[in-house]
Amino acid sequence: MANTELATLGGGCFWCLDAVYRDLRGVASVVSGYAGGHVPNPTYEQVCGKRTGHAEVVQIAYDPAEVSYADLLRIFFTIHDPTTKDRQGNDVGPQYRSVIYTHGPEQDRIAREVMAEVTAAKLWHAPLVTELAPLDVFWPGEAEHQDYFARTPWSGYCQVIIAPKVAKFRKAYSDRLKKSAA
Repeated sequence: MANTELATLGGGCFWCLDAVYRDLRGVASVVSGYAGGHVPNPTYEQVCGKRTGHAEVVQIAYDPAEVSYADLLRIFFTIHDPTTKDRQGNDVGPQYRSVIYTHGPEQDRIAREVMAEVTAAKLWHAPLVTELAPLDVFWPGEAEHQDYFARTPWSGYCQVIIAPKVAKFRKAYSDRLKKSAA
């Protein structure tokens, strides 16, 4: 992909977002990592300790000619619950917050528009609590957190938590899947 842009999103455990966005046509790469905190180069254990201020996020390199930033966000709002503060299901803590880290004013504008669209459509039973902030620093996560779903599909977390989200995404966006995921 010749012309890629970046999107950085947090919607609970980064393994879930990673698994979904890897299947989306127009996505060149997905890196699980951390953003929004105050500790340089944090480890997974530090972030899980809830004292670094970081969220688990994915950084998506995508081709805007294939998939728009707005569409990345529309998918984001359907694959996690953006109405629960610091929580996704049984995953609880500030590292699991719903957050969009923008890469400039245009992304900020689009994010606000999509959030208003989602709110107006009443897709959720409660108001959005998704944070919106400019990206300061993205720290890639450890190797064992990259492409976790594909590498460990037999694990309990993958079978119970991630697989249903991936299935929901594949059903809702079947026309947007990479050929390898279809």
